[in-house]
Amino acid sequence: MDLAPAPDLRAGRSRKPFSVSRLLRRIVQIGLGLVLLWVALVFWLGLSYAIVPPVSTLMLGRWLTFQPVNRQYVSLDEISPNLPLAVLTAEDSRFCQHHGVDWDALRDVIDAADEDGPSRGASTIPMQVAKNLFLWPGRSYVRKGLELPIALYIDAVWTKRHMMEVYLNIAEWGDGIFGAEAAAQHYFRKPARALTRNEASLLARALPNPLVRNPAKPTARMRALAAQLRARMEVAAPYSDCLRL
Repeated sequence: MDLAPAPDLRAGRSRKPFSVSRLLRRIVQIGLGLVLLWVALVFWLGLSYAIVPPVSTLMLGRWLTFQPVNRQYVSLDEISPNLPLAVLTAEDSRFCQHHGVDWDALRDVIDAADEDGPSRGASTIPMQVAKNLFLWPGRSYVRKGLELPIALYIDAVWTKRHMMEVYLNIAEWGDGIFGAEAAAQHYFRKPARALTRNEASLLARALPNPLVRNPAKPTARMRALAAQLRARMEVAAPYSDCLRL
């Protein structure tokens, strides 16, 4: 008895035609999934970095490309009080008053912007920490927009002292030089706890362009800026209470 051949089930299947809308929907779903994953990662790392020493994206990038990283994490108690006061005065004078974002300064910058964009920034120390830990270098409105909610979040879950400690341990002070301890040892051959007010002001003035400005060999302009900063530190000292125990 001859058996009839089994029917080809594939023949009855109809292939769905290519759909641009379905492809776009899948891309959006994947994009939203990645965004949610990134938000969860930021949330988890924000809590973890309140306990464990954090590393910046610049440091991770150097490790991944086999470049050296010089950083010795130290507590704020192991850093001369001159340095956090100098950095607060130079970078974020209302650090102890705002909650991650200085909305007044941000509004002033936006109001003063022209068709070429803002002529200066309004980044607070929490915003710079948010950028250094979770985002990428370079300027863009997208990155700046992401800085704001992250800065508000970490300012809510960290103390001001811990925020300053993290900032001073991840700030870049030269090619592969990260943190106050490495910078103090490299430029002044001393630990961070022994930094003088003059040395602290020079380190603070190097931060806007650490790959060019050398605190150990300051230009005349850099020395003048550091002298101006030291005068401002006298005025700012009463507003740095959040850094004290």
